[in-house]
Amino acid sequence: MKILHIIPSVSQVRGGTSQAVLHMVQQLRINNIDAEIATTNDNGDDLLDVPLQKRIEYKQVPIWFFQRFSPNVKAVREYAFSGQFTEWLWQNISQYDIVHIHALFSYPSTVAMAIARLKNVPYMVSTHGLLCEWSLQQSTRKKQTYLRLLERENLNNSQIVHFTSQQEQQEVSELGLQAPSFVLPLGLFLPNQIADARYRLRQRFNIPADEPVILFLSRLHHKKGLDYLIPALSKLIHHRFTFILAGSGTPEYEAEIESMLISHGIRDRTHVVGFVEGDTKNILMQGSDLFVLTSHSENFAVAVLEALAVGLPTLVTPGVALASVVKKHQLGYIPDLDILAIASALQKYFSAPQAAKEMGNRARQLILEQYTWEHMAQELIFIYDKIANNTNKDKQKQLQTVQIP
Repeated sequence: MKILHIIPSVSQVRGGTSQAVLHMVQQLRINNIDAEIATTNDNGDDLLDVPLQKRIEYKQVPIWFFQRFSPNVKAVREYAFSGQFTEWLWQNISQYDIVHIHALFSYPSTVAMAIARLKNVPYMVSTHGLLCEWSLQQSTRKKQTYLRLLERENLNNSQIVHFTSQQEQQEVSELGLQAPSFVLPLGLFLPNQIADARYRLRQRFNIPADEPVILFLSRLHHKKGLDYLIPALSKLIHHRFTFILAGSGTPEYEAEIESMLISHGIRDRTHVVGFVEGDTKNILMQGSDLFVLTSHSENFAVAVLEALAVGLPTLVTPGVALASVVKKHQLGYIPDLDILAIASALQKYFSAPQAAKEMGNRARQLILEQYTWEHMAQELIFIYDKIANNTNKDKQKQLQTVQIP
């Protein structure tokens, strides 16, 4: 079975979705699925330095890169238009059994669905949270118009739509889409265990051995709720703690965060470390004491999964889809997106650190059992097989009752 994955960008600056698709395709290939990616050379404000219009190995995955149109107008760059991509896809899409499209409201995703329809190639869509209520409320008029004119018809003609959480599926159900859907969480490659991560973290940042470290690790964006988290932390300054803020965003928003840290009196106990990966990221995850993500909306939040996998208790707000898992299995704290509620949850953590450690131990075991990429790939292959075996409209209706085994 030959599967083509479409995504506007695989750049790290585009956050967890891009990295998740790389991991997904890598694991599918391990499971003998001939999967590859077609994308642009988008790298935020820059372009990736990669060969174009040829199949290359990139981060252990076969990828076709195409030139992104890059005018000075940021909104146009963000749309990731690519004439090269369009021409190649029109000529080659019929070579694939299924096209798996990731994300919406971007040129590569939209044109891929349109071409697949014209060429009669079956396709499925992973929305990655872009149809959630919070996401649609951003640039409301533009997205609603785009959805009405283009994406609704594209989605309705897909074989099936993939959501990563029940919360996402429930929110999108209100849009009245006709395509069937299924829920399958993303997976995780378990990181190498660093036995002395706690010591190395404290040595790197000159933190006392017994001082709790609170970690925020995510893309820096208004939706992440730092304007709630930072004031909440400022109400706990009678406790000893170090706050580590890992991630990158626009220069304007990074300056806004810096101002918030200063005005709320916690700049002197905060380390702003920027984007991290590899051993540095693993040391932060495995050496910290509490992971926090106070987001307005996260359809999955891979970083939360990564924290749980290494036994790090979490504090997440209800907009984070994994909050239901954290609550069900008692893996952390789920305050409302409110400064006082977050401060109260942090106080619970400081008052009972041993209980937090027990939460972390439960988290590690749960992730090992249910949230690996191997597990996710097997379930996704089941869906691919269903699509491949239901090629006409009458048989397609059978997908309405697809259940992940």
